[in-house]
Amino acid sequence: MQKFSLLDLAPVAEGSSIAQALANSADLAVAAEKAGYHRFWVAEHHNMIGIASSATAVLIGRLASVTNSMRIGSGGIMLPNHSPLMVAEQFGTLAEMYGDRIDLGLGRAPGTDQGTARALRRNMAQEDTFPQDVQELMAYLGDMPEGSPVRAIPGMGTKVPVYILGSSLYGAQLAAYYGLPYAFASHFAPDMLGEALEVYRHHFQPSEHLDKPYAIVAASVCAADTDAEAEYLRSSQIQAFSGIITGKRGKLPRPVDNIAEVTPSHVMAQVNRMLAVSANGGPEAVKTQLSQIVSTYQPDELIVTGMIHDHAARVRSFEITAEVLKGLVD
Repeated sequence: MQKFSLLDLAPVAEGSSIAQALANSADLAVAAEKAGYHRFWVAEHHNMIGIASSATAVLIGRLASVTNSMRIGSGGIMLPNHSPLMVAEQFGTLAEMYGDRIDLGLGRAPGTDQGTARALRRNMAQEDTFPQDVQELMAYLGDMPEGSPVRAIPGMGTKVPVYILGSSLYGAQLAAYYGLPYAFASHFAPDMLGEALEVYRHHFQPSEHLDKPYAIVAASVCAADTDAEAEYLRSSQIQAFSGIITGKRGKLPRPVDNIAEVTPSHVMAQVNRMLAVSANGGPEAVKTQLSQIVSTYQPDELIVTGMIHDHAARVRSFEITAEVLKGLVD
């Protein structure tokens, strides 16, 4: 593993507000830079009362303004929701404002339910245009000829680095074919992680963007000073995932002493499967679990995420995790 990074969803906690969630994200970015994280990504989700990162490019601008050297980007922009030209202009503007530390991670899913997808999309055509849209977007960010009829201004010539995100073999194949770095969403959909990494690495074609495969693996983390405290804090994320499974989404719940009392066993089994690539506990437990993830999947980069109701405890969790990950960097 060469680097470690952080993925944030700007969680909106019960008893708090969207404004506070966005302020917390900025505060976390400052703490993450100080702790040594290589990059800080935020993800596009829509119509979710517990997530405040829907206007992803706007939030990235805020995060870049309060940090100095850490890379800031999207993990990711859901490209079916946008025209490639507008994404190029948005991220080109960010690159012109904050220099060469803006990343553009791209996803193929809408990042929401079907009703909201219909409200977001430019059209509801059934054909999959993601590969063509990626190529079009990269062209806008590249060195377009002076006489091109349509150019991204800002955007043209910024060459903002593009990452392909995925949770299946599709994204792995596309990233390999285009010679782009690949990030797998194993923090919530780990089932095909090993197979996707194998496909990506085996079929990778060197390009002007990358000469060899670069794979990012995502892991959910809840770290605290003790195992017991981490188990208590993690109950908020378990309840949130339970809400996704049962269709009862809301703000990030407060932690509970006994998660079994509020989460049925069959739901808990599904949550555990979704969170199979994770590390939870005190520093030693987190070190053991993260070491196993790195050893098993050999990522070039590990990106961690986690939702904790108390902001100070969440910052502390990522600080502990950073200290652990420093010891795992090659």
